[in-house]
Amino acid sequence: MPLEPLLPLFHRLNREHFQARLAPGGVPLLELRWSDGRMRRTAGLYRRGRRADGRDLCEIVLSRPLLDPLPREALLSTLCHEMIHAWVDRVLQVREVHGPHFRARMAAINAAQQGFEVSLRHRYPLPGGGTSTASRWIARCPRCGLTAPYRRRVRGLACRVCCERHHGGRWHASCLLDFSEPGRTPGQGV
Repeated sequence: MPLEPLLPLFHRLNREHFQARLAPGGVPLLELRWSDGRMRRTAGLYRRGRRADGRDLCEIVLSRPLLDPLPREALLSTLCHEMIHAWVDRVLQVREVHGPHFRARMAAINAAQQGFEVSLRHRYPLPGGGTSTASRWIARCPRCGLTAPYRRRVRGLACRVCCERHHGGRWHASCLLDFSEPGRTPGQGV
């Protein structure tokens, strides 16, 4: 089954849940596109910044590998989640990840309709079963003890749960993850 065009869904959700403020005069404040197939762990993302050539970048990208085999509700939930990020950033002009503005809009959308549920994180199956057999590293949060497998070490990565719980969804150094190889304790060297 071919992937559904995103622009009509965007305009519908924009009218229903964002008072058409993400597309003033019918022109979206951002670009929408399906991923090229490389997004395999996250269902979608909203990003804003600069392109390599200096032009502005503002887009929502949805994962083709994750969302293609799932029901339409997963697509609507993910698109709406990313639209909330865009609304907080572009309309409210507030810098937050899953802070109070995001959560309030998410709760309002979930209360206003029954077709899908917007959540903070997806729990969709990852392509290939999402097994961690190829994972070389284990990341551990020093605050909450949460662990997750990674294929490589990632500098500056913080625990999302603790950042949301203790810092309003903003990155904070106190939540930096410790990486170790399975079978070794963090700090043993690598």
